[in-house]
Amino acid sequence: MLSYSPTDMNFWRDIAKPIIGLAPMDGVTDASFRYITAKHGAPDVTLTEFVNIQSAFHSPHTLIKDFIYSEIERPMVAQIYGKTPELFYRVAHLVCELGFDGLDINMGCPAKKVAASGCGAALIRTPELAREIIRAARRGIQDWRDGQTLADLALPAEVIEQIEAANRRRSGWTRPIERRAIPVSVKTRLGYDRVVIEDWLSTLLEEDIAVVSLHGRTLAQGYKGDADWNAIARAVKIAENSGTLILGNGDVQDMRDVCRRVRETGVHGVLIGRSAQGAPWLFRNKQAVKQTLSSGADFVLEETPVSLDERFQIIVEHSEHFERLCESSRFVAMRKHLTWYCRNFRGAAEMRAQMTRASNAADVRCTLADFLSCGGDEVRARTPGVYTRPFDSTLPSVSALPSCV
Repeated sequence: MLSYSPTDMNFWRDIAKPIIGLAPMDGVTDASFRYITAKHGAPDVTLTEFVNIQSAFHSPHTLIKDFIYSEIERPMVAQIYGKTPELFYRVAHLVCELGFDGLDINMGCPAKKVAASGCGAALIRTPELAREIIRAARRGIQDWRDGQTLADLALPAEVIEQIEAANRRRSGWTRPIERRAIPVSVKTRLGYDRVVIEDWLSTLLEEDIAVVSLHGRTLAQGYKGDADWNAIARAVKIAENSGTLILGNGDVQDMRDVCRRVRETGVHGVLIGRSAQGAPWLFRNKQAVKQTLSSGADFVLEETPVSLDERFQIIVEHSEHFERLCESSRFVAMRKHLTWYCRNFRGAAEMRAQMTRASNAADVRCTLADFLSCGGDEVRARTPGVYTRPFDSTLPSVSALPSCV
């Protein structure tokens, strides 16, 4: 049996540095949001929302639904969380069978219900368990690569059929064309109730993982206060010559921030989270950052503002994609995305209030059409040279997309 190497099919090393990716966000980075961001922004890498490993065996159809993705999102990484090594071993098989490019283990979620159960950022307090989890996930990847099947894990035949169906809808194949080892990464924080990055990162580095993504706060901080990029810079020094890449995360607003943080800390990349909400186009200028950093020049971003019309087109496309993928009955989950789109233009507050009542994509179209008929021309006139394309209320639907599993 071949041994697993962290460099085996490690896509992370093939991405031009710095890596500029979309951070996983619970309740945000669902399949539709990721698809729209990939199409209109094209981040270097995308991660799913974190998925509870328990669901793989107590509610496998839910796990498969949470792991829906499209080919346009690649490289695509599945993020999972839990505290039982044996389940990580088994879920690693499913992640590989679903054709993901990487597996990320969440050791950073600060949510009380997650941390109280010993998962997420609580694993910082149990470093030996954290290491067991990484090893178990790696063994699962290795055994799958070496030929172990889902049937060997005693998964029910109907679950295997659902996985094959999900693959077929996405790629036309029932399973990956080749069995290959995928890299394991970890997303974590600086500590539990205080910064312990020196000890904690040293523990993770002993497992030779491909990437450690660091959010610059402790669990106790949640999302309060400023992200500590000085601590992230120390982590880069600790990981030097280890073969593990360090990505930074926290309070990154735009590409200028990315450029600044990379220069200040030496991180191999940055994951952007909340700033991408309602702005899937945020990643469009990532090449300018890469070129600037490789040349050593000052960062000058010549950015064309996203027009109101383009914004509206994307809102419609996102709404229709979400509705087709998840059906109207779950459209309430789309409302937060709609409100995030409604900012930085005249009349945004009024539109945002209406979007909180949208029940389907048709409601969204009506809201946008009403806006344009009752003042949209005035908004354009107040910002000459920005709103250049007419809003097309007949934008075709995404009927070719699969419905939820």
